[in-house]
Amino acid sequence: MSADVFEPLAGLEGVGSAARAARDAVDVLLRDRGLRKVGSDMTAEALLLGAHASAALAGSTATLDDVRRGAGDGLSSGAVRMTGELMALAPRVDTAPVQVWTRLHQLAAADLGPEQELGHLRTTQEPVPDDIPGLLPAPPADEMWERLSALAQNLTRPTKAPGLVVAAIVHAELAVLRPFPTANGLVARAAERCLLVARGIDPVAVTVPEAGHWELAATYGSGLDDYAARGLTGVRDWLLRSCEVVSLGAERSPLGTRA
Repeated sequence: MSADVFEPLAGLEGVGSAARAARDAVDVLLRDRGLRKVGSDMTAEALLLGAHASAALAGSTATLDDVRRGAGDGLSSGAVRMTGELMALAPRVDTAPVQVWTRLHQLAAADLGPEQELGHLRTTQEPVPDDIPGLLPAPPADEMWERLSALAQNLTRPTKAPGLVVAAIVHAELAVLRPFPTANGLVARAAERCLLVARGIDPVAVTVPEAGHWELAATYGSGLDDYAARGLTGVRDWLLRSCEVVSLGAERSPLGTRA
């Protein structure tokens, strides 16, 4: 039987309790408002807020009003395009993860690079332009392919780890590996969101985890660097940060402001 690579990470010091607390924050939001009362308008609004926050974290200068009017820049337009397909892509993220990631890149990077690069994994050793400031250099293409393939295989296998932990690891791996020529941060955050939906943490996508990442922007790049360079200590710290992000995402939900 294949090893469950996610379960040991969920057992790192403090991660289990932090993941339960974050899950409780989401569950309280949904329970208090009534899951059956969550309409498509609330999902659309939460995804729009997430698109704006994710684009801002990538360096977009578009305001929320710009994003609402469809008048944002290439980063925000790409983030919004991803939200339009996110709920349809989420059910496939556990069975065809690479296809989901490449589709997310096609949507995210349509205004950011040559058409022939859309949805294609990088194959060269050239430096990758980053939309995540301050990261360590991306690994060589051969190492990236090996790790990405292993990540995809592990996603299709059963795990006892909380879905939040799995989503956070996928986010970090995509951000650190930078498998695409552009828009890797946008894709990584959307991939995390897909898994939070698919693994039942937020099945109706009314939290805004991207807003949590944005509010904790001062530790975003450094947290990913630590994840990549500090072994299990860095992984644990990233997972703890991700739990805080999910809790903040529940607080920033438009559902929470509804009477």
